[in-house]
Amino acid sequence: MSAFGGGIAVGGDVHGDVTVKAYRPPVTWPHQVGVIPPRAGAFQRRVQAGWLGEAVAEGGTVVLCQVLSGMGGVGKTQLAAEYARMAWERGRESGGVDVLVWISAGSREAIVAAYAQAGADLCGADSGDADQAARAFLAWLQPKPGARPCRWLVVLDDVTDPAHLRGLWPPASPLGRVLVTTRRRDAALTGRGRVVSVGVFTEAEAVAYLTQALSAFGRSEPDGQLAALARDLGFLPLALAQAAAYLSDTLLSCAGYRALLAGRKGRLADLVPEDGALPDDQRATVAATWALSIEHADTLRPAGLARPMLHLTALLDPNGIPATVLTSQPALTYLTENRTPTSTGTSHLPDRVTAEDATLALRALHRLSLIDHAPATPHIAVRVHQLIQRATRDTLTPTRHDHLARTAADALTDAWPGIERDTGLAGALRANAAALTHAAEDALYRPDAHPVLFRTGRSLGEAGQVTAALTHFHRMAQAIYHHLGPDHPHTLITRSNLARWRGEAGDVAGAAAALEELLADMVRVLGPDHPDTLTTRHNIASWRGEAGDAAGAAAALEELLADVVRVLGSDHPDTLTTRSNLAYWRGEAGDVAGAAVAFEELLADVVRVLGSDHPDTLTTRHNLAGWRGEAGDVAGAAVAFEELLADVVRVLGSDHPDTLTTRNNLAHWRGRAGDAAGAVAALEELLADSVRVLGPDHPDTLTTRHNIAYWRGEAGDVAGAAAAFEELLADRVRVLGPDHPHTLTTRHNIAYWRGEAGDAAGAAAAFGKLLADVVRVLGPDHPHTLTTRSNLARWRIRATIDKPTDS
Repeated sequence: MSAFGGGIAVGGDVHGDVTVKAYRPPVTWPHQVGVIPPRAGAFQRRVQAGWLGEAVAEGGTVVLCQVLSGMGGVGKTQLAAEYARMAWERGRESGGVDVLVWISAGSREAIVAAYAQAGADLCGADSGDADQAARAFLAWLQPKPGARPCRWLVVLDDVTDPAHLRGLWPPASPLGRVLVTTRRRDAALTGRGRVVSVGVFTEAEAVAYLTQALSAFGRSEPDGQLAALARDLGFLPLALAQAAAYLSDTLLSCAGYRALLAGRKGRLADLVPEDGALPDDQRATVAATWALSIEHADTLRPAGLARPMLHLTALLDPNGIPATVLTSQPALTYLTENRTPTSTGTSHLPDRVTAEDATLALRALHRLSLIDHAPATPHIAVRVHQLIQRATRDTLTPTRHDHLARTAADALTDAWPGIERDTGLAGALRANAAALTHAAEDALYRPDAHPVLFRTGRSLGEAGQVTAALTHFHRMAQAIYHHLGPDHPHTLITRSNLARWRGEAGDVAGAAAALEELLADMVRVLGPDHPDTLTTRHNIASWRGEAGDAAGAAAALEELLADVVRVLGSDHPDTLTTRSNLAYWRGEAGDVAGAAVAFEELLADVVRVLGSDHPDTLTTRHNLAGWRGEAGDVAGAAVAFEELLADVVRVLGSDHPDTLTTRNNLAHWRGRAGDAAGAVAALEELLADSVRVLGPDHPDTLTTRHNIAYWRGEAGDVAGAAAAFEELLADRVRVLGPDHPHTLTTRHNIAYWRGEAGDAAGAAAAFGKLLADVVRVLGPDHPHTLTTRSNLARWRIRATIDKPTDS
């Protein structure tokens, strides 16, 4: 028998097969369990720290997670550690604690082990039985009548799965606080208490951080370069820390680092210090930070879809991806074919991924803070940090990257409506197409030019951004020539689009000349009867008319019509379009009655072929009403536009650009019918909607302002008309340029209304200056040039008549 008796070993001695640990009395307060992470170098005190202090002070459980940025690396642990240090250092003061337990809560086992340590320290529990000791600690946290009050704080840092805390949540207590940091956004966590959202640094915080971090190594960089680097890194604290360390290790400049970061061949993982030299005792590089989160997301229902969904988002706009893009048929096909294999296999899963499955995959990524998913804003439903995108792209092989790029382009094209009724959606789609082109431009030209490239340019132009459309097709022409050569059909189509938007931007003669050159190549490569060749002839005729030769345009279209009917047939949409333009240019050439008759005949065929609600049918009715008015039936034109407006609203919607144009024309013909004041009132209502829908600088918005000024003058407010045109001129010069035909028209109206306001000499002088520019831009024989000369002569005569004579 042992000298201690009873066969019990004390102090860890072994007797038989049983090890029994000696009883250890509870520690005294204050007491800390676990180690608070040290403060990071160049630590920035952020506004969230104040929110956190307020939230914890209110009592209960606080979940510290990301909602804005939704990722690891934003500094949650540092904020929690700063608060914990503050609470510990205050001790018995207000806001202080008696017991602090810091737990690295990456697994249930880690949580139980930390609780067990606290149980052994604070209530003498047997640490050899971790589960029992953990339960003892949780019970000890419960307030007890008559017991000495203990203020405590439990920090659960980096909870990776809410299931890990099942049965392990500290009890609610007026004396206790719980602080959780996590990338998860499951209701099981966020429903426990107030959420403090932690996003990336502000630009000011990011620049301050980089300045301090680099100065610690004797480095300095211009604030402009630091701000640019911060933007390139998306203001992510972890990325900024590792970039600063990399700069200090390599002596590379900010500009040099940014060039490497912008390169498409380098990998994000190569732009951080070596693993053993990460700053602030960091355990993972930026690229590796999210790997575990992606693995977790892939295990959530529907299993295996989170990773391929993240792939799709990695090539699109980080600021917002429309939900319809990620649930489009091309996206669903990609998800079906690239589902991540799971540990249980995929044989039991449905053959085809549905739109509902895709949405659940987005929710899984959102729950792991890899994306922000906001279904309430469908046009920008998904946001993803640019570095998560970059890290995701880095995992793709070149072949898979290119396939993914074409898939993303297919998804954008599939989601892009033929009629852009929703300008917000159209803008979001253009932004996503631009992001895709930046990330994977080469893939969009292999094996040919993807339709999304053409759709983007057309959308820009139709949205009124004619200069942007021109720039887009100019850039596209250079790229397509390089990738596909001069004679590829897509190269020829790109040249056609470039010519069109050159004309829309004001260079009418240049557009016609470019199309003449293109026609020769079209005939050589495609043949004279190819539809694209016929379209080029059509466009040449139209721009010839815009350049002032209306009769020549009509003659060319009449010749073209015979060939279009022969090649495509009399009912082909292109044939109907040719007839429409032929009627229009006949009217412009002076045969207004003939134009009205031609549109009336055309309308019957368009309705028969396309239907009464087709947009081309509505356009034909629009043209018929206009030429009926020009032929003398002014009241009939106003009635026809009023009837048309109801159908346009029903078919296209109240905010569609064609609807706004119809309202504009209705007001015009009301004014022509004698109600100038009514025209002004209708146009002022229209202006508010044009600004809201199209923006203040859209050409159609400027046209509405032009018409308001005109009808204001016709209603008797001559001085107001002149002033309004003066204001409009500055905006037209800024938006369209000084030589755009619309700018010249505005100058023409300023001069006219100046004369009507009594300044005949000023009007004559203004028309004299205008004439030189009109001749230079439009040529001496353009109708607008002739009109300008006529007005110049008129106001010179008026100025002579009005000039006072010597007595």
